[in-house]
Amino acid sequence: MAPDVDAVPDAGAAPSAAPGDVRRPRIGIPVRLSSSADPDPRVAKANSLFGCIVSLIRDVGGEPVLLTPESAEGPPAGSLEGAPSGGPSGGTSDGGSSDGVKVPDAPEALDGVVLPGGGDVDPRLYGQEPGPSLYDVNTEQDRLDIAVARRALDAGTPVLGICRGHQLLNVLYGGTLIQDMTPGTVPHRQIPAAANRPWVWHEVTITPGSKVAKMYAVVENPESDGTASADAGDAAAGKAVDDAAAGDTASVEVKIASGHHQAVDRVAPGLLVTAVADDGTVEALEDPERWVASVQWHPEALELTEEQRLAPFRVFVEACRTR
Repeated sequence: MAPDVDAVPDAGAAPSAAPGDVRRPRIGIPVRLSSSADPDPRVAKANSLFGCIVSLIRDVGGEPVLLTPESAEGPPAGSLEGAPSGGPSGGTSDGGSSDGVKVPDAPEALDGVVLPGGGDVDPRLYGQEPGPSLYDVNTEQDRLDIAVARRALDAGTPVLGICRGHQLLNVLYGGTLIQDMTPGTVPHRQIPAAANRPWVWHEVTITPGSKVAKMYAVVENPESDGTASADAGDAAAGKAVDDAAAGDTASVEVKIASGHHQAVDRVAPGLLVTAVADDGTVEALEDPERWVASVQWHPEALELTEEQRLAPFRVFVEACRTR
Protein backbone atom coordinates (compact mmCIF):
# COMPACT_ATOMS: atom_id res chain seq x y z
CA MET A 1 0.00 0.00 0.00
CA ALA A 2 1.40 3.35 -1.01
CA PRO A 3 2.10 5.68 1.91
CA ASP A 4 0.25 8.96 2.30
CA VAL A 5 1.93 12.31 1.70
CA ASP A 6 0.04 14.60 4.08
CA ALA A 7 2.40 16.99 5.83
CA VAL A 8 3.22 17.17 9.51
CA PRO A 9 6.19 18.80 11.29
CA ASP A 10 9.46 17.94 9.60
CA ALA A 11 11.22 15.29 11.66
CA GLY A 12 14.39 16.00 9.73
CA ALA A 13 14.51 19.66 10.69
CA ALA A 14 17.39 20.82 12.83
CA PRO A 15 16.33 20.27 16.46
CA SER A 16 16.26 23.16 18.87
CA ALA A 17 18.38 22.96 21.98
CA ALA A 18 16.98 20.72 24.66
CA PRO A 19 16.35 22.22 28.11
CA GLY A 20 19.69 22.99 29.72
CA ASP A 21 21.48 22.11 26.46
CA VAL A 22 21.50 18.44 27.47
CA ARG A 23 21.70 15.67 24.89
CA ARG A 24 18.55 15.18 22.82
CA PRO A 25 17.62 11.46 22.91
CA ARG A 26 16.85 10.01 19.47
CA ILE A 27 13.30 8.61 19.57
CA GLY A 28 12.32 6.29 16.73
CA ILE A 29 8.68 6.34 15.56
CA PRO A 30 7.51 3.94 12.82
CA VAL A 31 5.58 5.90 10.19
CA ARG A 32 1.91 5.25 9.37
CA LEU A 33 1.52 3.60 5.98
CA SER A 34 -2.22 3.86 5.31
CA SER A 35 -3.50 6.88 3.40
CA SER A 36 -5.62 9.57 5.02
CA ALA A 37 -7.77 9.37 1.87
CA ASP A 38 -9.16 6.07 3.16
CA PRO A 39 -12.97 6.36 3.48
CA ASP A 40 -12.78 5.29 7.13
CA PRO A 41 -12.21 8.55 9.07
CA ARG A 42 -10.33 6.68 11.78
CA VAL A 43 -7.36 6.31 9.44
CA ALA A 44 -6.99 10.06 8.92
CA LYS A 45 -7.41 10.62 12.67
CA ALA A 46 -4.62 8.15 13.49
CA ASN A 47 -2.36 9.84 10.95
CA SER A 48 -2.99 13.29 12.41
CA LEU A 49 -2.22 11.97 15.91
CA PHE A 50 1.06 10.58 14.57
CA GLY A 51 2.02 14.16 13.73
CA CYS A 52 1.08 15.25 17.24
CA ILE A 53 3.41 12.63 18.74
CA VAL A 54 6.30 13.77 16.52
CA SER A 55 5.80 17.36 17.67
CA LEU A 56 5.47 16.45 21.35
CA ILE A 57 8.66 14.38 21.32
CA ARG A 58 10.53 17.34 19.89
CA ASP A 59 8.90 19.81 22.30
CA VAL A 60 10.07 17.88 25.37
CA GLY A 61 13.69 17.65 24.21
CA GLY A 62 13.79 14.53 22.07
CA GLU A 63 14.83 14.17 18.45
CA PRO A 64 12.14 12.26 16.53
CA VAL A 65 13.47 9.81 13.94
CA LEU A 66 10.85 8.53 11.51
CA LEU A 67 11.34 4.84 10.76
CA THR A 68 10.24 3.40 7.41
CA PRO A 69 10.06 -0.14 6.01
CA GLU A 70 13.40 0.60 4.31
CA SER A 71 15.09 1.69 7.53
CA ALA A 72 13.73 -1.34 9.40
CA GLU A 73 15.33 -3.73 6.89
CA GLY A 74 18.89 -2.43 7.11
CA PRO A 75 20.14 -2.81 10.68
CA PRO A 76 21.36 -6.07 12.17
CA ALA A 77 19.35 -7.75 14.91
CA GLY A 78 19.65 -5.99 18.24
CA SER A 79 19.95 -2.44 16.95
CA LEU A 80 18.09 0.19 14.96
CA GLU A 81 21.07 1.55 13.07
CA GLY A 82 21.53 1.91 9.36
CA ALA A 83 18.48 3.89 8.19
CA PRO A 84 18.82 5.13 4.61
CA SER A 85 19.40 8.80 3.92
CA GLY A 86 16.77 11.11 2.48
CA GLY A 87 13.67 9.28 3.69
CA PRO A 88 11.41 6.88 1.78
CA SER A 89 10.27 7.41 -1.78
CA GLY A 90 6.74 8.72 -2.05
CA GLY A 91 6.61 10.14 1.46
CA THR A 92 5.07 8.79 4.65
CA SER A 93 1.60 8.79 6.06
CA ASP A 94 1.24 12.17 7.72
CA GLY A 95 4.96 12.06 8.38
CA GLY A 96 5.64 14.51 5.59
CA SER A 97 6.59 14.24 1.93
CA SER A 98 9.75 12.51 0.75
CA ASP A 99 11.39 15.94 0.71
CA GLY A 100 10.35 16.72 4.27
CA VAL A 101 11.25 13.50 6.10
CA LYS A 102 14.97 12.93 6.47
CA VAL A 103 16.53 10.03 8.34
CA PRO A 104 20.21 10.95 8.82
CA ASP A 105 23.00 8.92 7.25
CA ALA A 106 24.39 6.18 9.47
CA PRO A 107 22.39 7.21 12.57
CA GLU A 108 23.55 6.27 16.02
CA ALA A 109 21.53 3.69 17.92
CA LEU A 110 18.14 5.01 19.00
CA ASP A 111 17.58 5.94 22.62
CA GLY A 112 13.86 5.10 22.62
CA VAL A 113 10.91 4.02 20.50
CA VAL A 114 7.27 5.12 20.46
CA LEU A 115 4.73 2.74 18.90
CA PRO A 116 1.79 4.99 17.91
CA GLY A 117 -1.88 4.35 17.23
CA GLY A 118 -3.41 3.18 13.97
CA GLY A 119 -5.46 0.39 12.45
CA ASP A 120 -6.16 -3.06 13.85
CA VAL A 121 -3.42 -5.65 14.28
CA ASP A 122 -3.95 -8.71 12.07
CA PRO A 123 -5.63 -11.30 14.35
CA ARG A 124 -3.62 -14.07 12.70
CA LEU A 125 -0.65 -12.73 14.63
CA TYR A 126 -2.33 -13.86 17.85
CA GLY A 127 -3.84 -17.08 16.53
CA GLN A 128 -7.32 -15.94 15.53
CA GLU A 129 -9.24 -15.57 12.29
CA PRO A 130 -10.23 -12.00 11.34
CA GLY A 131 -13.73 -10.96 12.35
CA PRO A 132 -16.09 -8.59 10.49
CA SER A 133 -15.44 -5.56 12.72
CA LEU A 134 -11.79 -4.99 11.78
CA TYR A 135 -10.55 -1.82 10.11
CA ASP A 136 -7.34 -0.82 8.32
CA VAL A 137 -5.56 -4.15 8.76
CA ASN A 138 -2.27 -3.45 7.01
CA THR A 139 0.25 -6.28 6.75
CA GLU A 140 3.09 -3.92 5.90
CA GLN A 141 2.30 -1.76 8.95
CA ASP A 142 2.29 -4.82 11.21
CA ARG A 143 5.62 -5.92 9.76
CA LEU A 144 7.19 -2.49 10.28
CA ASP A 145 5.92 -1.96 13.82
CA ILE A 146 6.89 -5.47 14.93
CA ALA A 147 10.37 -5.18 13.41
CA VAL A 148 10.94 -1.84 15.17
CA ALA A 149 9.60 -3.16 18.49
CA ARG A 150 11.65 -6.35 18.38
CA ARG A 151 14.88 -4.52 17.63
CA ALA A 152 14.22 -2.11 20.47
CA LEU A 153 13.50 -4.92 22.91
CA ASP A 154 16.59 -6.85 21.82
CA ALA A 155 18.71 -3.73 22.34
CA GLY A 156 17.17 -2.89 25.74
CA THR A 157 15.83 0.38 24.32
CA PRO A 158 12.90 2.01 26.19
CA VAL A 159 9.56 1.54 24.43
CA LEU A 160 6.26 3.41 24.85
CA GLY A 161 3.13 2.00 23.19
CA ILE A 162 0.01 4.11 22.57
CA CYS A 163 -3.39 2.61 21.68
CA ARG A 164 -2.50 0.26 18.78
CA GLY A 165 1.05 0.24 20.15
CA HIS A 166 -0.30 -0.95 23.52
CA GLN A 167 -2.15 -3.80 21.83
CA LEU A 168 0.79 -4.66 19.58
CA LEU A 169 3.15 -5.02 22.55
CA ASN A 170 0.75 -7.43 24.22
CA VAL A 171 0.61 -9.50 21.02
CA LEU A 172 4.38 -9.37 20.59
CA TYR A 173 4.87 -10.68 24.14
CA GLY A 174 2.42 -13.54 23.45
CA GLY A 175 -0.98 -12.16 24.49
CA THR A 176 -4.29 -11.85 22.63
CA LEU A 177 -6.84 -9.13 21.86
CA ILE A 178 -10.59 -8.68 21.94
CA GLN A 179 -11.36 -8.03 18.27
CA ASP A 180 -14.46 -5.93 19.00
CA MET A 181 -15.51 -4.84 22.47
CA THR A 182 -19.09 -5.35 23.57
CA PRO A 183 -20.58 -2.04 24.79
CA GLY A 184 -20.76 -2.02 28.57
CA THR A 185 -20.80 0.22 31.61
CA VAL A 186 -17.74 2.24 30.52
CA PRO A 187 -17.78 3.93 27.09
CA HIS A 188 -14.52 3.44 25.20
CA ARG A 189 -15.41 5.13 21.88
CA GLN A 190 -17.97 7.44 20.34
CA ILE A 191 -20.93 5.57 18.82
CA PRO A 192 -21.55 6.83 16.22
CA ALA A 193 -18.24 8.55 15.61
CA ALA A 194 -18.33 12.36 15.69
CA ALA A 195 -15.65 14.43 13.99
CA ASN A 196 -15.85 17.26 16.52
CA ARG A 197 -16.08 14.93 19.53
CA PRO A 198 -13.56 12.19 18.79
CA TRP A 199 -13.11 10.94 22.34
CA VAL A 200 -15.03 9.63 25.26
CA TRP A 201 -13.56 10.47 28.65
CA HIS A 202 -13.47 8.02 31.52
CA GLU A 203 -11.34 7.32 34.55
CA VAL A 204 -8.66 4.68 34.88
CA THR A 205 -7.01 3.48 38.06
CA ILE A 206 -3.22 3.42 37.81
CA THR A 207 -0.98 1.26 40.00
CA PRO A 208 1.10 3.49 42.29
CA GLY A 209 4.83 3.48 41.60
CA SER A 210 4.37 2.11 38.08
CA LYS A 211 6.02 3.64 35.03
CA VAL A 212 2.67 4.99 33.86
CA ALA A 213 1.94 6.57 37.24
CA LYS A 214 5.27 8.36 37.03
CA MET A 215 4.74 9.60 33.50
CA TYR A 216 1.09 10.53 33.26
CA ALA A 217 -0.62 13.79 34.12
CA VAL A 218 -4.17 13.75 35.51
CA VAL A 219 -6.85 14.87 33.07
CA GLU A 220 -9.85 16.44 34.77
CA ASN A 221 -12.96 16.62 32.60
CA PRO A 222 -15.71 18.96 33.82
CA GLU A 223 -18.45 17.44 31.68
CA SER A 224 -20.69 14.86 33.29
CA ASP A 225 -21.71 12.81 30.26
CA GLY A 226 -18.39 11.05 29.70
CA THR A 227 -17.51 13.05 26.58
CA ALA A 228 -15.49 16.14 25.88
CA SER A 229 -15.79 18.95 23.38
CA ALA A 230 -12.88 20.46 21.50
CA ASP A 231 -12.07 22.91 24.31
CA ALA A 232 -12.73 20.64 27.27
CA GLY A 233 -9.04 20.18 27.94
CA ASP A 234 -8.63 23.91 28.57
CA ALA A 235 -11.10 23.82 31.44
CA ALA A 236 -8.77 22.00 33.85
CA ALA A 237 -5.15 22.51 34.76
CA GLY A 238 -4.39 18.87 35.54
CA LYS A 239 -2.00 17.49 38.16
CA ALA A 240 1.34 15.77 37.62
CA VAL A 241 1.69 12.42 39.37
CA ASP A 242 5.31 11.56 38.57
CA ASP A 243 7.24 12.21 41.79
CA ALA A 244 4.32 11.82 44.17
CA ALA A 245 3.25 8.47 42.79
CA ALA A 246 6.70 6.95 43.22
CA GLY A 247 6.32 6.78 46.98
CA ASP A 248 2.53 6.75 47.26
CA THR A 249 0.67 3.57 48.22
CA ALA A 250 -2.71 4.87 47.08
CA SER A 251 -3.86 4.19 43.53
CA VAL A 252 -3.96 7.12 41.10
CA GLU A 253 -7.21 8.06 39.35
CA VAL A 254 -6.76 9.64 35.90
CA LYS A 255 -9.39 10.75 33.40
CA ILE A 256 -8.27 9.87 29.89
CA ALA A 257 -9.14 10.35 26.21
CA SER A 258 -10.42 7.03 24.87
CA GLY A 259 -11.27 5.97 21.34
CA HIS A 260 -10.82 2.24 20.65
CA HIS A 261 -12.96 -0.76 19.73
CA GLN A 262 -10.37 -3.41 20.61
CA ALA A 263 -8.65 -4.20 23.91
CA VAL A 264 -6.22 -6.56 25.57
CA ASP A 265 -7.79 -9.97 26.23
CA ARG A 266 -5.24 -12.44 27.57
CA VAL A 267 -2.33 -10.52 29.12
CA ALA A 268 1.00 -11.75 27.81
CA PRO A 269 3.50 -13.48 30.09
CA GLY A 270 6.11 -11.01 31.25
CA LEU A 271 3.78 -8.02 31.29
CA LEU A 272 2.01 -6.49 34.29
CA VAL A 273 -1.33 -4.68 34.21
CA THR A 274 -0.73 -1.20 35.66
CA ALA A 275 -4.04 0.54 34.86
CA VAL A 276 -7.63 -0.60 34.49
CA ALA A 277 -10.99 0.98 33.74
CA ASP A 278 -13.97 0.43 36.02
CA ASP A 279 -15.24 -2.33 33.71
CA GLY A 280 -11.95 -4.23 33.99
CA THR A 281 -10.53 -3.20 30.62
CA VAL A 282 -6.73 -3.37 30.64
CA GLU A 283 -5.64 0.24 30.12
CA ALA A 284 -1.87 0.03 30.71
CA LEU A 285 0.86 -2.60 30.70
CA GLU A 286 4.54 -2.66 31.55
CA ASP A 287 7.50 -5.00 31.61
CA PRO A 288 8.93 -4.98 35.15
CA GLU A 289 12.37 -6.04 33.89
CA ARG A 290 12.95 -3.13 31.46
CA TRP A 291 11.57 0.28 30.47
CA VAL A 292 8.62 -0.92 28.39
CA ALA A 293 5.19 0.58 29.05
CA SER A 294 1.98 1.09 27.12
CA VAL A 295 -1.36 2.85 27.46
CA GLN A 296 -4.66 2.18 25.72
CA TRP A 297 -5.60 5.87 25.74
CA HIS A 298 -4.28 8.93 23.89
CA PRO A 299 -2.04 11.23 25.97
CA GLU A 300 -1.41 13.26 22.80
CA ALA A 301 -5.10 14.25 22.38
CA LEU A 302 -5.41 17.89 21.32
CA GLU A 303 -8.29 18.51 23.71
CA LEU A 304 -5.90 18.37 26.67
CA THR A 305 -3.95 21.35 27.91
CA GLU A 306 -0.41 21.76 26.64
CA GLU A 307 1.15 20.65 29.92
CA GLN A 308 -1.13 17.61 30.14
CA ARG A 309 0.02 16.55 26.68
CA LEU A 310 3.71 17.23 27.32
CA ALA A 311 4.06 15.62 30.76
CA PRO A 312 3.97 11.90 29.81
CA PHE A 313 6.31 12.37 26.85
CA ARG A 314 8.69 14.44 28.96
CA VAL A 315 9.01 11.61 31.49
CA PHE A 316 9.52 9.04 28.71
CA VAL A 317 12.19 11.10 26.94
CA GLU A 318 14.02 11.62 30.23
CA ALA A 319 13.98 7.85 30.79
CA CYS A 320 15.52 7.44 27.33
CA ARG A 321 18.18 10.03 28.13
CA THR A 322 19.25 8.40 31.39
CA ARG A 323 18.98 4.71 30.54
